[in-house]
Amino acid sequence: MAFKCGIVGLPNVGKSTLFNALTNSSKAQAANFPFCTIDPNIGLVPVPDERLEKLTKISGSKKKIYTSISFVDIAGLVKGASKGEGLGNKFLSHIREVDAIIHLIRCFDSDDIQNVNSSVDPLRDLEIVETEMLLSDLESIDKQINKKNKKNLDEKLYSFLVSCKESINQNKDLRLLSSSFDTKYIKQSGLLSIKPKIYVCNVDEKSIKEGNNYTTKVMEKFGIKNTLLISAETEDQINKLDTKEKENYMKIIGIKNTGLKSLIEKGYKILDLETFFTSGPEESRAWTIKKNSTAPEAAEEIHSDFRKGFIRAETVSYVDFVENSGWNESKNKGKMRLEGKDYIVQDGDVLNFRFNTWPNFFHTEIN
Repeated sequence: MAFKCGIVGLPNVGKSTLFNALTNSSKAQAANFPFCTIDPNIGLVPVPDERLEKLTKISGSKKKIYTSISFVDIAGLVKGASKGEGLGNKFLSHIREVDAIIHLIRCFDSDDIQNVNSSVDPLRDLEIVETEMLLSDLESIDKQINKKNKKNLDEKLYSFLVSCKESINQNKDLRLLSSSFDTKYIKQSGLLSIKPKIYVCNVDEKSIKEGNNYTTKVMEKFGIKNTLLISAETEDQINKLDTKEKENYMKIIGIKNTGLKSLIEKGYKILDLETFFTSGPEESRAWTIKKNSTAPEAAEEIHSDFRKGFIRAETVSYVDFVENSGWNESKNKGKMRLEGKDYIVQDGDVLNFRFNTWPNFFHTEIN
């Protein structure tokens, strides 16, 4: 389950520079003029996890496969996009496909980089983007509700859309509805404003650690939990260094984690994701699932047949797996459990699924 984050914001705020830094590529054209990006650039990035490194060594795996995150660099939005201004609806249609939205906001002063507005004002810029998404959602809701009149719309989806329209008209946050409706209908609606959001303040190098007056305003409005400070330009520079140089440079500027690691951590939190592992001589692999997933739901991430024929899951916690050097000793010392269909998978669990078609598919230590 690779999750997809769309990087959005006004033109020329550093989206393509950040995309290139996060994906360690030059796929996105970065230049000092609006609408440098026309079509979305997509980069699939492995999610670094030290636990997978250890599991691979313990199991003597031939292959090591990380779970991944997909970043999408979407063309800049301008006021009036919902009515077709700038790249308009083309931009908005690309956002509908992502799981979470990264709002990139300009929080630095520079005479060298063009600004589409006459001054730097992160809250004003955010309001422009979010207003256009709301207006686009209203239009989308009306179109979908019209299908109801033609008897082509699911009753539960219809109920959700009506509630969303009422919330928008009452100036309420659509995300407050998330707990009241099945995620199936939330996804099916394709609404932009209900998607989880991370607010990324693009700062200059001197503001990475402590922030500045611009970032203070953003954090006061959206909270530290949903806000992140990143210098897109600095991240891009860091990625061009070798490992030793990278570590030294990060120490000098006073940061512990790269922007990629920080964004992944935020993304996992706002999307309620966690990781389980499979590990054996052929491969060790990380898998991303929603929190509170049952063992059969986790099995389905590997293959739909695993859920259909699920019998039980051989389960060892990551800590026990490492302390006992793998499956055999974990079993001998009573640390391996056989879990059934109702088991809620925990972050870091190492699992081997038993099912009624291909038993012991992932490792051969247990016979």
